[in-house]
Amino acid sequence: MSVRDRNITVVGAGIAGLAVARALALSGAVVTVLEQADAVREVGAGLQISPNGAAVLQALGLGDALSAAGMAARSVLLCDGFTGRTVLSIDLTRPGAAGQGYRFVHRADLIALLRTGAEAAGADIRLLQKVDRVDLSGARPRVLTDRGSEWATDLLVGADGLHSRVHTALNGTMAPFFTHQTAWRALIACEPDAVPVAEVHMGPGRHLVSYPLRSGTLRNIVAVEERRQWVEESWSLPDDPMTMRKAFEGFGPRVQGWLRQVDQVWFWGLFRHPVAKIWHRGGTAAILGDAAHPTLPFLAQGANLALEDAWVLADSLARHENPEAGLAAYQALRLPRVTRAVQAANGNARAYHLQGPMRLLAHAGMRFAGAVAPTLPLRRFDWLYGHDVTKTT
Repeated sequence: MSVRDRNITVVGAGIAGLAVARALALSGAVVTVLEQADAVREVGAGLQISPNGAAVLQALGLGDALSAAGMAARSVLLCDGFTGRTVLSIDLTRPGAAGQGYRFVHRADLIALLRTGAEAAGADIRLLQKVDRVDLSGARPRVLTDRGSEWATDLLVGADGLHSRVHTALNGTMAPFFTHQTAWRALIACEPDAVPVAEVHMGPGRHLVSYPLRSGTLRNIVAVEERRQWVEESWSLPDDPMTMRKAFEGFGPRVQGWLRQVDQVWFWGLFRHPVAKIWHRGGTAAILGDAAHPTLPFLAQGANLALEDAWVLADSLARHENPEAGLAAYQALRLPRVTRAVQAANGNARAYHLQGPMRLLAHAGMRFAGAVAPTLPLRRFDWLYGHDVTKTT
C-alpha cells in the first residue's frame, strides 16, 4: 500500500517513535506523534549505535547528524574487575566490520536529531498527550487521552515503550520476570584525551560498563549488580552514590576513581519481558521497539533494534498493496531476528557475572581466543551488527 496521504498516529516520541515518524512521513504519510511529556527530552545517559542501527540512520538521511553527535568507537575491552587487567580486546575498526561503524552517543542527542528529522519530514509532534485507552474494536483505531481528547486514525503505531497501551490492546497484560539484577547509571566529567573505548569491568555477580560521550567531555557509567530484592522497573529512581560505590568497592583503582566522582545516580531493576506474540491487527495497528520486544542492555541493542523496526515497518507498508499484508510482512521479518538478539543479550549477562572456577576458566578461554583469533569475538556477532535492513527488506 502507498502510505501517501494516509493518517498515521504514532504513540511515543522516543527513539522508535521519532524514527518511524520520519520514515513514514518521508513516504508521504500524514504523521502525528502523541507524546505524554511536556517536552521531547531524554534523561542523561549514553548509548551505543552499532553498524546495523547506523545503517538505518544513514538511509533516513541522518548519517551526517549521527557523525556530528557521536564519537567513533575504537574497541571494547573486557577487563577483570578486581585487577583492571584486559581479558579480551575487541577491535571495532577492523575492515568489513559491518559498514557504518560504531558510535557512542548521548541519548538526548540522538533524540534531538531524530526529532529534528521527523519534523523536517512533516511529522506533527503533539505534547501532553498521555494515552489513557486504545480502542481497536472499530474500523479505525481510536486513542483516548487522559485529558479527554480522542484521536481516530487510519493506522496506529505503538512506540510507547515497556508499558505500551497499544501492546496491551493487542496482547493483553503479562507480568514481567525480575532478573534479580539491578542497575545504576551516571554521568561524570571525562578525563582529558579519553580514548573512545567501551570498558566492561567484570566481577562475580556484577559488572560495570563505561565509555566517553560528547567528544570526550562526559563519561557514561552503567553498573549492574545481582540481588534478590525486587526493585521497581523504572529509569527515574534516584539513589545514593555511596550504595553504588559499596557494591563495587573491591574493583580496581580505575573504577574506584570514576565512582568517587559520581554525585548523582539513577537506579532501576532489570526485568525480562517476552517478545510480543502479536505485533499488528487488521492493517490498522502495530507496535515496535520496546513495545514489541523489550531487551536487556547487555548487547547495547535496544536503540538499534528500534531503528531497524522503524525502517522495516515503513518499508513493508510501502511494498504491499494491502496494509494487513504489509504489517504481517513486517512481523515476519522482525520476529526471528529480535528473538535471537534478546536471547544473545540474556547470555551476555550470565557471561559477565561468572564466579569461582568458572570465572577463571572463562577468562582464560577469552584470553586464548583473543590471542589466536583476535577477530573471532566480533565475527560471532556479524549476524547482528553486520545486518543492514535497508538493503535486505
